[in-house]
Amino acid sequence: MKAKQLSVGILAGVVALACSPAVLVAQGPPPPPPGYQGPPPGYAPQPWEAPPSEYQEVQQRGFHDGVEGAKKDYQNHRQPDVNNRDEYRHPNGVPRRDREAYREAFQRGYQVGVQHIWSGGGR
Repeated sequence: MKAKQLSVGILAGVVALACSPAVLVAQGPPPPPPGYQGPPPGYAPQPWEAPPSEYQEVQQRGFHDGVEGAKKDYQNHRQPDVNNRDEYRHPNGVPRRDREAYREAFQRGYQVGVQHIWSGGGR
């Protein structure tokens, strides 16, 4: 009888240790589903989408937003016009003192996006 109780106790201890959070975390995340190859081609950032290295943070954001605005205009079959972008005319969350720099960078990013996307050189 004692041997049976001892073996049940040992089994319970092994199960408890095997299911502990430390063991589960050490195993890492589950593998991707079969056949998963990562994002489809064209979804990785393109080199032309990178803002110029000399840009400050608000300018980098403006450039990125400009590229994204060009993509949206292309996807929605709109003629390219930076002045039609709300983000350009009314930049949300950009301090008043930084708006000119943001808009200049937005315009540059938009122009780069239009050049690449409309010419078939980008996505």
